[in-house]
Amino acid sequence: MANPSEVPRGNVSGNWVLALTLSPASIAPNTTAEQTFTLTGVLLGDYVEVNKPTAQGGLAIVNSRVSANGVIAIAFGNLTAATITPTSNEAYECAVTRPVNVSSGAPTLTSIT
Repeated sequence: MANPSEVPRGNVSGNWVLALTLSPASIAPNTTAEQTFTLTGVLLGDYVEVNKPTAQGGLAIVNSRVSANGVIAIAFGNLTAATITPTSNEAYECAVTRPVNVSSGAPTLTSIT
């Protein structure tokens, strides 16, 4: 039997929580806009979750992903009829999870057993 940490099921090889100080650009009314930021050490295939440290009415983070090695992309949503500029120089929390053996050839899980 293979070592469970080596079974191609998306097992986790590392978890990190990092602080990244960002000053995102403004978001047009009633739209979403993806912006990219440098986050040294992340790799394609990593799972990234981003939290803004303060609330801003009408502003949402609707997606985050690793778009290239060392780069994360954050999609901001503006749910209002006015332009919103996210607060500048805030330290966003970025949780990074690095899976093991996840590739295009790995099986897709439909449940956890």
